[in-house]
Amino acid sequence: MDLLNLDLIGWLFTLGPGLALVFGIWLIVGIHLRDETARKELAARVLDDSLLFGIWILGLAGGIGVLLDKSWSRVVLELFCWTLMILLFLSVWNRWRAAPPPRGMLALSLAMFIVPIVAICVATILTLRGETALRVLSG
Repeated sequence: MDLLNLDLIGWLFTLGPGLALVFGIWLIVGIHLRDETARKELAARVLDDSLLFGIWILGLAGGIGVLLDKSWSRVVLELFCWTLMILLFLSVWNRWRAAPPPRGMLALSLAMFIVPIVAICVATILTLRGETALRVLSG
């Protein structure tokens, strides 16, 4: 089932994670250049930040692999999409639980944020499992 074009998937997952990595690096450098307290808080989260960078690098590699028609890109990009969706659901759930009642508007805004991302990830997974992707990205 080809819901998306493979070139679109390649560019989307090359530019998206690439921009996320640049933005993350910019934030970390900015925090590091502040005061000593900010550096200590940053150092306390180094494992979390490293894992997030690893996940975004996985998405970037998958997108580049699709653009270069590499067979490994299907597995890498699908793993990235599943990981991204799980992390999104966990983040939204934690944000929703932490907010004081009433949470109706928050739920609506969180849904408007998460639904398009999950839709793109599901469409990407289905496209990567389709016949065209199997033929083009077979090796």
